[in-house]
Amino acid sequence: MLTTITVRRFALILALLAIGGCSSTSSSKAPLQSHDGLQLVPGTKFAEVYEKPGIDISHYSEFGVTPCQVAFKNNWLRRQNESRMDLSNRVTQKDVDRIKDSLSSSCDTIFREALLKDPAYNLVEEFSEGEQVLVLRPSIIDLDINAPDVRNSTATRNYTTSAGSQTLLMELVDGTTGEVLYRIVDRRRAMDNGTVQWSSSVTNKAESDRIMRRWASMLRSGLDEVRGM
Repeated sequence: MLTTITVRRFALILALLAIGGCSSTSSSKAPLQSHDGLQLVPGTKFAEVYEKPGIDISHYSEFGVTPCQVAFKNNWLRRQNESRMDLSNRVTQKDVDRIKDSLSSSCDTIFREALLKDPAYNLVEEFSEGEQVLVLRPSIIDLDINAPDVRNSTATRNYTTSAGSQTLLMELVDGTTGEVLYRIVDRRRAMDNGTVQWSSSVTNKAESDRIMRRWASMLRSGLDEVRGM
């Protein structure tokens, strides 16, 4: 006979299924157990979902969101500049930092908005005083922008069929103990319609935000299901 905890656990897992939108890349060789003992959940459309065995998160009444960390794909800056012969058109560390700051800010805003939509979750900023707080710890990793804008005096247009790709690394953490209860990893490619289009900071950000809104929507749906909302 299924217990309430078991039903709630599977409700969360089922609600974390992706629907439509941008392309997801799943891993067929994901380990069955993570380095910290979380178990791989089969059958989700996120690339990987890991959970602490027997966990029940339905009792959390307060939620927190930590600042989103952003990391580019390894050697991204070097690869971008290999084909840029004009020194004034090279991607600089300032460009990298500007893109990371912008994406981090959007990530924070989008996940907070998802939790605050009606009916709003109780968001708190402090969660180290013994409260029962479930903390969302988002990161964007392996960021790969195909045609980034650079800040220079030369009017240059970049054309590509896709804005690129990015990977969500999301951990759901107990705010008091710091214990990781769930870990989600999901890589998404921007839409590719097969035609070359002008890429700019505006179009790149719009595509990145669209992907993050999809992630945030799926996560909110999962939390709503497990809390009976």
